[in-house]
Amino acid sequence: MSSRDPRSYPYAPEPASLPLLRGEALSGWLLTRLVVGLGVWLVLGSLACALLALAGWWSPLVAGPVLLVLAAASLRVAALVPARPLPVWVTVVLVAVSLGFTLWAGATHAEQVLPRRDSGSYLQSSVELAANHARPIEVPAAGVGAPDSLRVPGVTLASPAFYATGTPQHPQVQPQFPVGPSAFYSLAWWLGGARAAFWAPAVLGGVGVLGIGLLAALVVGPRWSPLAALGTAICFPVLHVSRSTYSEPLALVVLAAALVALAQAAQAAALVSPVVARRAAVVAGALLGGGVLIRVDTLREAILLIPVAALAMVQRQAHGGPAVVAAGASAAVGLGVDWLTSSEYLKSIGGSILPLLALGIGLGAVAALVVAAARRGRRLPLLARAWLPRAAAAVVVVGAVLLATRPLWQTVRQSAADPGSRVVAGLQLRQGLRVDGGRTYAEQTLVWTSWWLGPAALVLAGIAVAVLAHRLASAWVEDRPLPRWTGPFLVALGSSVLTWYRPGITPDHPWADRRLLIPLVLAVLLVVGAAATVGRWSTRRLPLPVMALGSVAITLALLVPTALATWPHANERVERGELAAVRHVCDALQPGDVALMVDSRAANEWPEVLRGQCGVPALSTTAALRRDPEALARAVGRVRSAVEAGGSHLVLVSADSAAPLAALGATDLHQVLDTTVQEDARLLERCPDHLVGLPLTVWLGRPAP
Repeated sequence: MSSRDPRSYPYAPEPASLPLLRGEALSGWLLTRLVVGLGVWLVLGSLACALLALAGWWSPLVAGPVLLVLAAASLRVAALVPARPLPVWVTVVLVAVSLGFTLWAGATHAEQVLPRRDSGSYLQSSVELAANHARPIEVPAAGVGAPDSLRVPGVTLASPAFYATGTPQHPQVQPQFPVGPSAFYSLAWWLGGARAAFWAPAVLGGVGVLGIGLLAALVVGPRWSPLAALGTAICFPVLHVSRSTYSEPLALVVLAAALVALAQAAQAAALVSPVVARRAAVVAGALLGGGVLIRVDTLREAILLIPVAALAMVQRQAHGGPAVVAAGASAAVGLGVDWLTSSEYLKSIGGSILPLLALGIGLGAVAALVVAAARRGRRLPLLARAWLPRAAAAVVVVGAVLLATRPLWQTVRQSAADPGSRVVAGLQLRQGLRVDGGRTYAEQTLVWTSWWLGPAALVLAGIAVAVLAHRLASAWVEDRPLPRWTGPFLVALGSSVLTWYRPGITPDHPWADRRLLIPLVLAVLLVVGAAATVGRWSTRRLPLPVMALGSVAITLALLVPTALATWPHANERVERGELAAVRHVCDALQPGDVALMVDSRAANEWPEVLRGQCGVPALSTTAALRRDPEALARAVGRVRSAVEAGGSHLVLVSADSAAPLAALGATDLHQVLDTTVQEDARLLERCPDHLVGLPLTVWLGRPAP
């Protein structure tokens, strides 16, 4: 039987090609279709939402049929990715772990409604999208007394994560992040309100765990894939983001689907046919690039596909070129759409995007030179080829040592003028640390990772990276086809190293640990791969008890520290009661009210909540205006006149205390909210293991005549 005969290839491309579809072939086919199909659907649905929302058409009657058509198309696209037959018991266990994780995350979901963190911002953006069907958010001018009210210096529609755009005559609000997460959380809001929206990330997180298990089946082995899924499921940062409306649950599904398709493309290039390989590679590249519609940071993984494609092209494997072209095209489209829907956000993170683009240009230039040289028959000198495997392993060891010892020889800082520096300084003061707000604590990222997996697992993962680097370089110098795990390994490793070097987030934990999702999943896969390798090696050389002991020891080194780190958070319900608190405030407002935030906490937390969930027009004041009591009083008077000219009534809102309202001479002053919810601690230098109280208070008052 020819090695190019599809029947010799253990990855069934299509059910119709099998005389009888049953057992292992069916289970592998179903999992691949589910994971890859959902990843494609998330990307296509995000693109459709962006285009429809720009036209003001993101409504159930339009979005529902469009998403159904895209779901059918996504399944057809997923069929381009070959599926590996899996033992039925493996599929059953993977699905059970995924469902268990979904139920766990859903039953303990957070209620982060106020946009104090990104999850609350995503939720409020989703609520607005579900209600108003458009992006940016159109604000009726008459409803807020515009244009006169918006011409008052220091009065704005803006609030954290929501930018004021448009003009005083035609005001708009632009949400901060890409539209993808809001598209699907708004879909959940339509289907079941807040409860469905809170469960949506748990469902997506469960599919992400399933996708990691499927990827492990491809790159490690089917028997070990349930262990990889379990290790991912009990890792707290994965659970943490799946309890709240973050972008990470969607991004994890898309990344897992992309890496599954990439691994299958490489395998197809070696064993099936160039046509099958190219099709799967296009799917992988489109997913990696299109992920920027969900999370802009996904641009990093798309760029890291360049060296993977170059290696494949040098070996004249069919999947290299199509993968990188598809990634580049989809990333360009995604960034273009992101600009149309989130331009203010892209401007604000230009300092992060431009270095990534420069990295992409640099990698592309080097890759082009390497491929061109290889096509001309140039090869590395014999001495370099002989030393390359050992050099690759040595580079990994040196890099690991540098990352591990980084806190001993470096303290990473940013500009003290950065807004995040003030947040860090406040946290340091409250935690009794030396106040140095410019610190980013980026040198501690490997320590952060060890909190959740344990030092032993990280050491094992580092050894595994060195071994894999040696194997990869050996295959390269010996002109053997690169293993199918090459693409997922290099993309995930490059992304992890960049994250460890510069996490780019306020370093308060556990909130900051969502940056570690890819490094944590990579480490889990590496440790599981180490256990599998030890098991296979000892099977041939050692007695059964010794074989079992080695694999069990490695497995326990992963699962026990991970479970112990997650245990204090197992039943947490972060900010539970916040939804009821918001409803209570909404009930206290009357038809015709226009809310004006007059203190810092109200301005930070409540404008978009009142505007979106309460349906009350809302304005805010800037920090500069609030620092000048006389100017603030004059501004309130002018806004009151503008609002009343439109037939509405101005309400002043304070969330710190009643003092700002009293200073303005407000009448009908009363407290409408006084409750406390629990939130995760915000720690800088140690692993979080408890919740702390978060008081929520709101006072309302009417401006004095």
